Amino acid sequence: MHDISFKGFAGVALKGDVSGNENDPSVLLVHGVGQSRDDWNDVADALRKAGRRVLRVDLRGHGESEWPEDGRYDFDACVEDLRCVLAQMASRPVVVASSLAGWIATAVIGEDGAHLASGLVLVDAPPESETGSSERSDAAIRAVTEAALSSGRFDPRFQETFYSGDLVQRVQSAAGTIRLPVLFVRGALSRISPADEAGRFAGRFADAEYAEVREAGHAVATDSADLFNATLLDFLERRVPRSVPEYRSGSDARTLRDAMGCFATGVTVVTAKDADGEPVGLTANSFTSVSLDPPLLLVCIANTSKSRAALEVAETFAVNVLHIGQQPTSNLFAKPGEDRFSQTPWETGQHDVPLLSGALANFECRQHAIHEGGDHIILIGEVMRAKFDPRRDPLLYFNGKYRRLHFA
Repeated sequence: MHDISFKGFAGVALKGDVSGNENDPSVLLVHGVGQSRDDWNDVADALRKAGRRVLRVDLRGHGESEWPEDGRYDFDACVEDLRCVLAQMASRPVVVASSLAGWIATAVIGEDGAHLASGLVLVDAPPESETGSSERSDAAIRAVTEAALSSGRFDPRFQETFYSGDLVQRVQSAAGTIRLPVLFVRGALSRISPADEAGRFAGRFADAEYAEVREAGHAVATDSADLFNATLLDFLERRVPRSVPEYRSGSDARTLRDAMGCFATGVTVVTAKDADGEPVGLTANSFTSVSLDPPLLLVCIANTSKSRAALEVAETFAVNVLHIGQQPTSNLFAKPGEDRFSQTPWETGQHDVPLLSGALANFECRQHAIHEGGDHIILIGEVMRAKFDPRRDPLLYFNGKYRRLHFA
C-alpha cells in the first residue's frame, strides 16, 4: 500500500492510498461524513485478497485531506471533488460509497459522469423518498460529526454548511439516468434508511440490486464486515468480473465488435451526390488518414448502407468531422429512411460535394481507389481541399457511446 494524492475542486488536496496489482480491476472506496478512509480497512483487505485494486480517499475536511480555507463543504463542492478524483484515475472503477457519500457518487455518475465508473455500490445511502428522511439524514450527520470532532481529524465547519434537505430531487433525478450495475446494501437495523424507502430508492436505478445485511445498522460495512464483504464480492464477480471477455476466430461477433470499440474514434458524416445530383450521406467512425504525400484518407462503408451505391460511383465525396454539439446530426445520419439534409444545414463545396455547415472539419476528396473489405467497402479519397475550426472540440465515440474530451 502506498499513499496517493488527488487535486480536488478548487485545488483542494485530497489524500488517499492504493493497494493491489495495478492490472486488477479497480474499486474506489468513499467514506461517509465524519469518517475517514481507515473505516474501510476490513473491506479493503477483503477486496485486495479477492484480486481487486483498491483505492481509498478522504473527503475534504476529513482524515488527511485538506481543510479548505474558504470552508466550502456544500454538496456541489463534494460532487466536484469526486468527479476530479475519478477523472484522474487510470481506469474506471466500481465506486463504493457509504452513507451521504452515496448521494455524492450518484450525482457524479448520473450527471454526465457515467464514463468515469464501471459500477456503483451504495452502502446504506439515505433514500430520501419520503418526507422526514432528510431530517433523519441531517440528524445522523450531526450525531456522527459530533462524535468525530474529538478525533481532531474532521473540520467542524462541515456540519455547518452541508444540508441535505434541498438535494432530494437532484439525487433522485441523477439516479434515474444511471445505466451502470448498481447495488444498494442496507443494514437491516438501520434507522437512517427504512427498508421500504430504501427499496423504492434502489428502484429508481435502471439496473440495481438490493441487499440487506442482518444484525447490522447504518454502519453496515463495519457492523457485520464478513457478511457485507461477501455481499459486495458476490456482486462484483457477477456484474463486474475480473476476467476479461475474449474473442477467438469464429466465436461471438459481438465480443469482437466490443473489442474493436475499445479504440476511441472521432465521428464523421460521409457525403456525396447521387446520379440525380441529390445529396446522400451516412454516419461513419471508421475513418483515418492514410498518407500526406499524396494526401489520402479512407472511410469504410457498410455493404448494407443505402448510400453505398452512390458513394461507389461518385467521382468526389466529402468527410465531415463532427464536433461535440453535433451529436444529433450523427444520430440523424445513422438512421435509415430519414430525410437527413432537410434537417441539417449544409452547403455545396468547391468540388460539388455536400458539406455540413459548422463541422469541426470538412475534407473534399476525389475518389482514389475502392477495395473490398469483408462486409464493408474501403473508400480511399485524395484530399483536394480541407478546412477546420480550431475553436471546437471533437465528438468522440468509445465503447458504443458518445464521449467528449476531458481536460484533467
